[in-house]
Amino acid sequence: MTEPTSTHNLDRYGSAELPWSRPRDVLATDTPTADLTFFVATVRPDGRPHTAGVGAIWVDDALYFTSGPGTRKSRNLAANPACSISVRLRGIDLVLEGEAHRVADPEVLARVASVYRTGGWPATVEGDALTAPYSAPSAGPAPWHVYRLTLHRAVGVATAEPHGATRWTFAH
Repeated sequence: MTEPTSTHNLDRYGSAELPWSRPRDVLATDTPTADLTFFVATVRPDGRPHTAGVGAIWVDDALYFTSGPGTRKSRNLAANPACSISVRLRGIDLVLEGEAHRVADPEVLARVASVYRTGGWPATVEGDALTAPYSAPSAGPAPWHVYRLTLHRAVGVATAEPHGATRWTFAH
C-alpha cells in the first residue's frame, strides 16, 4: 500500500492534518464508476506546460490513465515523465505529482482493462495497449497506451467536513 513518508499540514485556520486514507479511499471507491474528470499536466520539449483530460482509475493502490501514442501528452511523457494529475473528488480536491511511465506488462494491462470495464468502458488488451470501440477524443485513436503514476507528492484541500489542507510526500 502506498503510504506517505511525510505529511505537512497546510491549513491556516487550525484544522488538523488530513489523513492520506481520505483521498486514497475515495479514489479506490469512486474510480472508475463515478463521473470524475482528471487532468494531466505534462511538460512540452520547449518547457511550456500542456494539460489535457484523461480517463484515470485507481487500481491496486496506484493511478493509471490512458493516452494514444501520437497525442501531445504521450509525446511529452516519452521525453519527460514528470507530470501532475488533478481531480475534484467527493469532499476533497486533489493534485498528484510524480512520474508517469508506460505499462506494457500483460497482467497489469489485463487488470487495468478489467477495472475500466467495471466502470462501463469496454476496454480490452491488444498487444501492449488497450483498445475499445470508443474513447474520449483527447485520447487519440486506438490503441491506447496505459500509464502508471509513480507518486512523489500529493496535495489535498478538503471541500467538506472535516476541512483542512495537507501535503503528503511519498518515497520514490
